Amino acid sequence: MVRSSDVTATPAGGRHGRPWRAAGTAVVVTLAMIGAGMIGASLKTTPTPRPPQPLAQAGPEATGPASTADDAPLDGQPVGQAAAGLARSAPTSIEIPRIGVDATIMSLGTNPDGTVQVPPLDKADQAGWYEPGASPGETGNAVIVGHVDSAVLGPAVFFDLGALTPGDTVTVRRADGVPATFTVDSVKSYPKTAFPTELVYGPSDRPGLRVVTCGGQFDQAAKSYPDNIVVFATLAA
Repeated sequence: MVRSSDVTATPAGGRHGRPWRAAGTAVVVTLAMIGAGMIGASLKTTPTPRPPQPLAQAGPEATGPASTADDAPLDGQPVGQAAAGLARSAPTSIEIPRIGVDATIMSLGTNPDGTVQVPPLDKADQAGWYEPGASPGETGNAVIVGHVDSAVLGPAVFFDLGALTPGDTVTVRRADGVPATFTVDSVKSYPKTAFPTELVYGPSDRPGLRVVTCGGQFDQAAKSYPDNIVVFATLAA
């Protein structure tokens, strides 16, 4: 979500790192969710305000089994009874009242080289849904991504994502008219070299939502953010 001379659908890692790649029904996320959207940030003549960050930096990706209904996504801490999943339906918009987000959602897939697409660079005010995965409200982990800022537009759709805390709500409007409201379980920051692949894209027996953007202090030399911020949320009963 950045207006620049770059293509409108870029690999998730862009030229800032190794890309996400699809592997069957799962996605191997090695690095850089929204990094491709930050190419133009270093062209600014004035510094971009640093987006808010989660309180704690998470450790490396877990190597054990993917999250289950009783342990996701709080690293072993129970999160209570899960709501029943909804039928599959494409999301149309996302609302996060705590940080003032009310944005259209576009559907995304993978590029010819297998990397996950990100929203077009000229639409930094929109979010993107990874369509090969679960739809929001459906059993499984639905993934919505968005840029944190833009060289032209400034703060983008998920600039304030790191300010969310457990208990906040995220509502996704769906094409079938049935909204899916999620309760935030945790908000964590991960180095892009330790992206929590299984917790974000791995299977789950409950309807979950993962919202992802870039985080950390923008690196002018590398022209990218070093971290990813991930919001883990569960469908409200």
